[in-house]
Amino acid sequence: MFPSVRSLLRRSETAWRAEPGKLTVIVGLGNPGRKYENTRHNAGFMAVDLLADKYGIKVNRLRHKALTGDGMIEGKRVLLAKPQTFMNLSGESVRDIVEYYRVPMENLIVIYDDVDLPAGALRIRPKGSSGTHNGMKSVIYHLQSDAFPRIRIGIGKAPEGWDLADYVLGEFGSDEAETAGDCIRRAAEAAAAIVAEGIEKAMSKYNGNGEKPR
Repeated sequence: MFPSVRSLLRRSETAWRAEPGKLTVIVGLGNPGRKYENTRHNAGFMAVDLLADKYGIKVNRLRHKALTGDGMIEGKRVLLAKPQTFMNLSGESVRDIVEYYRVPMENLIVIYDDVDLPAGALRIRPKGSSGTHNGMKSVIYHLQSDAFPRIRIGIGKAPEGWDLADYVLGEFGSDEAETAGDCIRRAAEAAAAIVAEGIEKAMSKYNGNGEKPR
């Protein structure tokens, strides 16, 4: 009798847990549900979706309070994750994943939107503070560490007179779509580059304000 799909998945997970450091986890931050899927605050989700499409990874299993999918990027094992806890509690999901798979901090990549960067700017860093981002505040709090790579997608500051929550939970306008789409695409490419080449090379290629990789 052929083994069931569930048993094969369990074997795969057991192997990953037995070899800490062999798995890279890429987390995109956002809010679950159709109401939020095209909003600025879901740029991290969008980047993970692009990675899933490019590398044929189905992100459809609800585990560790997240939609997850495992596969390969440039010959390396990865787990893609989109926490379903809502943004401000993202750390609960990330902590569960990191603890379950015994992921070293350097093998965790978090992708998220950032109002403190100009629209279209991309920043990769190996560690650092949360800035003003509540999702990252939650992640750092639950991990009790900020020593993990992150990819920040610049969405620009809220226009004068706008409430910040209304801005980040609003959809990209038609005048923003091209710039935002290009930045999210580069964020996905940068995550793959970190997996394949390491963070230093990814930083040299992708940090910037929309310039093409060198």
